[in-house]
Amino acid sequence: MGQQSFLSRTWTQFFPPRPTFVEGIMPDQTGRVHLVTGANTGLGKETARILYSKNAKVYVAARSLERAQPAIDAIQAAHPSSKGQLVFLELDLSDLVKVKASAQSFLNQESKAPGGGALHVLYNNAGAMGSDPLRRTAQGYELTMGVNCVGTFLFTELLTPLLKATAQRCLPATNAVRVVWLSSYGLDTGGVEGAGVALDNIAYDPEKGKIPVAIDRYAISKAGSWALGVEYARRHRQDNIVSMPINPGNLKTELTRDMGAVFRFLVNPLFYPVINGASTVLFAGLSPKVTLAESGGWIIPFGRFYPLKESLVSATKLESEGGTGGCAKFWDWTEQQVKEFL
Repeated sequence: MGQQSFLSRTWTQFFPPRPTFVEGIMPDQTGRVHLVTGANTGLGKETARILYSKNAKVYVAARSLERAQPAIDAIQAAHPSSKGQLVFLELDLSDLVKVKASAQSFLNQESKAPGGGALHVLYNNAGAMGSDPLRRTAQGYELTMGVNCVGTFLFTELLTPLLKATAQRCLPATNAVRVVWLSSYGLDTGGVEGAGVALDNIAYDPEKGKIPVAIDRYAISKAGSWALGVEYARRHRQDNIVSMPINPGNLKTELTRDMGAVFRFLVNPLFYPVINGASTVLFAGLSPKVTLAESGGWIIPFGRFYPLKESLVSATKLESEGGTGGCAKFWDWTEQQVKEFL
């Protein structure tokens, strides 16, 4: 598929075809372990529900049991015959100390499972949209960058050894273990030509320049999520881990709760049911069409491969390959932020 015009890219985002990888045809997940961040509400909850209905063991990651328990109860009530499991995992991506503790808690729980535990698919679903005035995480990062990129990166890196071990045990299958990174249409609007993410004032220091408004900061963080997914794919292809950055679509979730009422009123007619987005997420996580050959590619609503915006292609390639190394540079910056927690 060749490059698409701005008009066609925008049109297919806001008016996508119906999902084809739907709940009824998704494969049984008996014996497989999935971890969904932000699984207490919206897209994460719907993803966890479908996985549980397919008999998966699903870790429901959320900031507190108080937030997660109603979702767990509702999912179990909806699928009383499921042979799967729902396991709560406390996770607050806005504090790197807590992120490390959560990862260790998960690894400790899984180590007690038969065979030493497993993790087949990690869904980096949790995210923050941010608001004005700007808010920061426990370590001082702007909220969307801190949650959507820095915290998510640390959590993924800490779980990667188990992902690698699970992939090794799954051979000869080479698409059984995956990491799904939730980006958005913000990649098209916030991705910097040739770089993906600009690093000159990523800390949003007001003394170094004007700080973008909340919706623009969100788009920048989603470009960061995409860049991390692309670079993770390059670094872990030899480990048989598929890494897929995705745009799940414009969905009626709670993510926009921090945005103003006028914004929500204007965009609501262009938003779709959460289950449509879950089809996108689970296409990336479960579809046999997603293989190592597609790792690091781009999936859009509602479960389709799609070419990158032309101005971002060079960022996916290292300088030694004739690209700009934009994704690798953002990875290096993010890795530097979390090095004391690794």
